[in-house]
Amino acid sequence: MSGVFSTAQPAAGPSPQFGPPPSPRWLGEPLRFDNRGRAARVTDDRHIVDEIRAVLFTEPGERVNRPEFGCALKTMIFLPNHEALAAATHTLVQAALHQWLSDRILVELVDVQNRDANLEVTVVYRRVDDGSAHRVTVGQTLGGPGQ
Repeated sequence: MSGVFSTAQPAAGPSPQFGPPPSPRWLGEPLRFDNRGRAARVTDDRHIVDEIRAVLFTEPGERVNRPEFGCALKTMIFLPNHEALAAATHTLVQAALHQWLSDRILVELVDVQNRDANLEVTVVYRRVDDGSAHRVTVGQTLGGPGQ
């Protein structure tokens, strides 16, 4: 059985905010509804997190019109959870994010941790448009050691 979790937060350091918060302009992904029954909208920061999750959790071949899109992170669910898996995942994640989101983010750090049956991927990135630094952590429950 697999579980998916994620957290997103600005990276450490001052982040001055001037003026009112930006108005949401992107549809939430996956598509969901707000309390008024309309398609939920998200801010630029949340949209980038949604894009990162889409890249990481889409299998290549899953999208008909773009079969090369994705990262194949979900295939790691059935592999034994050990250090070699973490190293391979690090390379896989960094390459996929660079290929698909290099016009939106600059990846500064990819940290892959394997804890028990959980593979946790933390991405520290900087937005290309405004230079703000952010961190997102996504995880996947894997098979146990030696399985």
